[in-house]
Amino acid sequence: ILNSSKKGLKENMKPLLELESGSNDPMAYLLVIVLIQIMEGSGMSGSALWADSILLLVKQLVVGAISGVAIGFGAVWVINKIKASNEFMYPILLLSVVAMIFSVTELIGGNSYLAVYIGGLVVGNRKIVLKHTITTFFGGFTWLVQIVMFLSLGLLVNPHELVDWHVIVVGLALGLFMILLGRPIAVMLSIGWMRQFSMKAKAFVCWVGLRGAVPIIFATYALMSENVPHAKFMFNIVFFITILSLILQGTSINRIAQKFKLDVPLKDAEFNVTLPDEITAVTSEIEVSAELISDGALIRDITLPPKTLVVMVKRGERYLVPTGNTRLCLGDSLFIISEDHKDMEDLMARHG
Repeated sequence: ILNSSKKGLKENMKPLLELESGSNDPMAYLLVIVLIQIMEGSGMSGSALWADSILLLVKQLVVGAISGVAIGFGAVWVINKIKASNEFMYPILLLSVVAMIFSVTELIGGNSYLAVYIGGLVVGNRKIVLKHTITTFFGGFTWLVQIVMFLSLGLLVNPHELVDWHVIVVGLALGLFMILLGRPIAVMLSIGWMRQFSMKAKAFVCWVGLRGAVPIIFATYALMSENVPHAKFMFNIVFFITILSLILQGTSINRIAQKFKLDVPLKDAEFNVTLPDEITAVTSEIEVSAELISDGALIRDITLPPKTLVVMVKRGERYLVPTGNTRLCLGDSLFIISEDHKDMEDLMARHG
């Protein structure tokens, strides 16, 4: 939602929200499986049922984590070793790895969602060939999957069932409890002690717990189980709460970020340039300001860290390959490359 409005967040909150978003689903899946097993194990004694559930919980976590790490590192090794004649084979290969992680983990009794999540973390944080091509492919593929997913879920819902007063009352009660009480308590217990986040940032995190399609997908597990009572009713409640969350939280995120002064405008990249992973240098963009050219308007006059170069200048709609004698103007965009990541961070802190 923030990206569509070309806004970012201060206090380095984006990684926190991404971590929460990615780690929520495996845990939710685990709880769903355990609760369904408890309902299906009605013939077992209480102690045996709880022992079996705890064993399942531990097995799902351990096997899922090991499977994700092992197959993730294996995928990195394979992708970097093979020499495919067509670069578009690499995204397809990685897509097949995702399916393999999910299916293998499911077969050996682990948490397949956790395995895919951890496998993605492993692959995403390692150097692999054609990483930009793979990332672009999965960006588009994600949107395709979301479209198909929402279309499929829509076929499972009868709109007239959502306006049943039982669904409305229970859905409103549970939804408002989670939004106004449950999530704020959970968030403050999790990050309330962290000093790197201000109270405004913590309050914002309390509010942005959007319910998406994943809870609806997990609710279908109850529909597929014969021993879960009122499964259809629960499915409708989950769908209702998701819509309620989107209406209340989704439409207000931008306003809350503005009110707490946590939003920052995001500028479109002027230079769509991506370096191969084999190149260890870091790149960035800087807009020419009066401070930057205070010692002179020529490129050779501006103060840059060692091993840092201006490799391209954008002026209006024109792209210029600069020399030391190129005269800069206010509003020009500079594409800069540096071998030292720390120097680039310092430069961006001063002029970025």
